[in-house]
Amino acid sequence: MSSQLKTHPHRRYNILTGEWVLVSPHRTKRPWQGKTETSTKKEAIPYDPECYLCPTNTRINGEVNPDYKNTYVFKNDFGALLEDTPLFEYKEGLLHAEGEKGISKVICFSPNHSLTIPDMEIADLVQVVETWQNEFTELGNTEDINYVQIFENKGAIMGCSNPHPHGQVWAQHSIPTEVEKKTNAQKNYLEKKGSGLLQDYIEQELKEDVRVISQNESFVTLIPFWAVWPYEAMIVPKRKMANILGLTDKEKLDFAEQLKTLTQKYDALFDTSFPYSSGIHQAPTDGAYYKEWHWHMSFYPPLLRSATVKKFMVGYEMFAMAQRDITAESAAEKLKSL
Repeated sequence: MSSQLKTHPHRRYNILTGEWVLVSPHRTKRPWQGKTETSTKKEAIPYDPECYLCPTNTRINGEVNPDYKNTYVFKNDFGALLEDTPLFEYKEGLLHAEGEKGISKVICFSPNHSLTIPDMEIADLVQVVETWQNEFTELGNTEDINYVQIFENKGAIMGCSNPHPHGQVWAQHSIPTEVEKKTNAQKNYLEKKGSGLLQDYIEQELKEDVRVISQNESFVTLIPFWAVWPYEAMIVPKRKMANILGLTDKEKLDFAEQLKTLTQKYDALFDTSFPYSSGIHQAPTDGAYYKEWHWHMSFYPPLLRSATVKKFMVGYEMFAMAQRDITAESAAEKLKSL
């Protein structure tokens, strides 16, 4: 890798979105006197009688959770998307709006209130993956649903309102902006090169081996060259698949292993229950054939220097473009060593 990338300000191109990020490696030497966050230590509470997500407890809408033993899925009591929304259109001069119908669900990963993904057994994580597959199938086959977004917000500083281990799935009529960008990038690359964009990318990453955190037979976990967040990471299947339904039993096991490995490294990094937002990007479910798509899972954690220092997207980043100080390579080296 060029030594200039280690010392000089430069821009890096995101091949999946067509956007740039400013990297300023020299700024890692500056003193920090900004805001710090409270360190988050997990409490080992297997059951919380006040938790809306624990088994047998009553949720805010009066419904009672079953005494579930593995994963548990229910429609979000305060869903951002609603099934009965009409597909209307509003146009008035330069003002344009459309009705957006959809379905919002919550997925409890475990009945144990204090477990998070890094603490779970591989077999239980495989069940989480299979639950994601089931929801993708059911929602993707629902009329007027054209995209299914699976994601997790972990930690209070990521807006998570309940510490019980859970994620969400939002299914909607339109195809989200980020997915449109990635669809176009992968389609254009396939038409131009005749090969998959992420296939070629991870082949180069594995050859250089400077941003790879871990890998197994089926998956590679790495810090993307264009990462914006300090310890942003991506888990990518080595075999090109449009969505998670293509996973074999062995690949589900390998995916679960990489999920656990990455999140364990995150927790070890600053000795805290590491917060992040993670999400799986995959092909839309509108009935079209997306031969260009290669699904992947991204992790966007906010912690910067320690368990109490968070990166904020402010100033230049809000008005110009994304910016980071810690290089992707140094972040990968640190995570890989844990």
